[in-house]
Amino acid sequence: MTMPHHALDITLTRALTPAELHRTARTMPLAANHDTTRLLALVRAKTPAKALNRLRHQIGGRLPIDVITTHYPDPRGQILLNVTFSPAAYAALEAAAEHTRRPPHLFVQDAVHQALARHADQEADRLDRALQHLLTSATPPHLLAAVGRALTHTTGAAPC
Repeated sequence: MTMPHHALDITLTRALTPAELHRTARTMPLAANHDTTRLLALVRAKTPAKALNRLRHQIGGRLPIDVITTHYPDPRGQILLNVTFSPAAYAALEAAAEHTRRPPHLFVQDAVHQALARHADQEADRLDRALQHLLTSATPPHLLAAVGRALTHTTGAAPC
């Protein structure tokens, strides 16, 4: 059985120097963005989680890594994150997780999911308010026509 490759995004806390990029690229193939603040790597591992850990272990001490994420969502549509916390931050995280009787990694996962759900709700509310504001000064048919024109214009699609 062949071991799959996993595409991982590396977000850095600062741009790399050419020497840092060259030295690290000798360890594993990397693709850098235009300003070397993000890298893409392919890592062989049985699972995406193991690929994240393998990458952190191989180059974590050489680069100013902020966060490592899987490049593609898993079958459930989730992106995995690999974040290293300072000892003080991790101690605070453990204390907060203890109150919920959840392991720290599940506590963080729950907190991220809740924050994303709050953001989605806030964005939906903002759009509802903006739409209500537009409806006070335009009729629904005119608004619908304007939305159609805007969507056709921004996506570059040809008119029907």
